Amino acid sequence: MTASRAQQKEKTRRTIIDAAFNLLSLEQSYSSLSLREVTREAGIAANSFYRHFEDMEELGLTLVDEGGITLRQLMRKARQRISVQGSVIRTSVETFMEFINKSPHVFYLLLRERSGTSRAFRMAVSRELQYFIVELADYIQHSQGYASADAKIQAEAIVILVFNAGADALDCKTAERKMITEKVITQLRYVARGADEILKKRRTE
Repeated sequence: MTASRAQQKEKTRRTIIDAAFNLLSLEQSYSSLSLREVTREAGIAANSFYRHFEDMEELGLTLVDEGGITLRQLMRKARQRISVQGSVIRTSVETFMEFINKSPHVFYLLLRERSGTSRAFRMAVSRELQYFIVELADYIQHSQGYASADAKIQAEAIVILVFNAGADALDCKTAERKMITEKVITQLRYVARGADEILKKRRTE
């Protein structure tokens, strides 16, 4: 395959992925999408789809993988902003809410398929969330001096709270999203304070 043909193939594959993401909404889940809808949105013939994906499940799993990568990139971006702005919790939550606002289709996918009917999708989303938790736990462990197990417990609690807040913030108006943001910031501060107290108590025992 020539370089130009390979580039065109990758471009078409990208177009299909973007088309599927673009069709997701609060009312439209991935499981309810048809191949015809995706190819029509992508502007390609239905038969062309099979040159890039075996079926809709393979496309969906690709979307989940991309969503997970986006989340991990988001956390790295947040950590870079923390070094400048200082507030770990506020900066992390505000970065996440910016992501919800700008890329809601990615969150629609991860949120819906996390409890969807497809076992393959549920496992894929669970795997991506675990990657997210592991990176956050590693950051907590090394930045705050926590043991690995303690850092993971805190990371899991943070991810649950932030994901629930993200779900509440979907399709909200700016004022309501700000209220949700402040609420989850307060909740995370309680979690962090409790973790610190447990660590202090353990060190004195």
